[in-house]
Amino acid sequence: MWDFILNPMVTLLTLLYQVFGNNIIMSIVVLTVILRMIMYPLLAQQQESAAKMQEMQPKLKKLQEKYKDDREKLAAAQMEMYKEAGVNPLGGCLPMLVQFPIFIALYSAINFAVASTPFQLVDLSDRLLIPGLDGLIPLQSVFLGMDLTAQPQPPSNPWYALALPVLVAATTWLQFKMSMSMRKDDKKEDNIKDTSKDDSSGGMPDQAAAMQQSMGTIMPLMFGFISLTLSVGLSIYFLTSNVVGIIQYSPMGKRVLDKVFRSGGDRKEKDKDDDKPAKKARGKK
Repeated sequence: MWDFILNPMVTLLTLLYQVFGNNIIMSIVVLTVILRMIMYPLLAQQQESAAKMQEMQPKLKKLQEKYKDDREKLAAAQMEMYKEAGVNPLGGCLPMLVQFPIFIALYSAINFAVASTPFQLVDLSDRLLIPGLDGLIPLQSVFLGMDLTAQPQPPSNPWYALALPVLVAATTWLQFKMSMSMRKDDKKEDNIKDTSKDDSSGGMPDQAAAMQQSMGTIMPLMFGFISLTLSVGLSIYFLTSNVVGIIQYSPMGKRVLDKVFRSGGDRKEKDKDDDKPAKKARGKK
């Protein structure tokens, strides 16, 4: 089922292995960065949709109070409000659904690339779509004295390999905090732009805030534990993906990536919006 995504991913990883002089770590890092860059427009779309939904929360709350005894009218009013605002309520979920199989395929590709058994090596060679790449098998699976096919803990690996799960947990936490900080900054900007909002619109509901705080604790621990129980090669993937995510969520990184990936059409629309006040002023004259 996954072969149509997995086989090209394994082939690309092996091709990068050849390009970088049989350096599997460099291949994993570069492939992870490439895929994160390709997926960035979807991530930006997901963030934009989440921001728009956040802006609409006060209006949604008013509708829920107005039609609290009539679910059909509430649903109709909500859909009308989404339509007028040009917001798709599933806009934040669809990009995630597209990204999920690609990142699972990358995870599996790394697992296949650092194959450690004869059966896995044969399976790896059958998945290569470019003739001649099978001559690179088996791929080099030792880096800085660490066996990439084994868990990052003694006796399979030296003691310093245990630093990888710690780094994975730390970067997962930092990436999550930066994503939350960016959402808060966007919300502050929206509140500044619209000073007519009442106090009930400011701040996040206690339940949602508590849930996010729990996720900020559970996710780093979960990914750290996963990295401890799986291979070192996959820890390298998690670590690289987190570092790229941190760069994407940083203010400078976001500005640069938006300039690269945002279409000219988006900029033109923004320019049109900026010109509206000037046109109105000229019309009054």
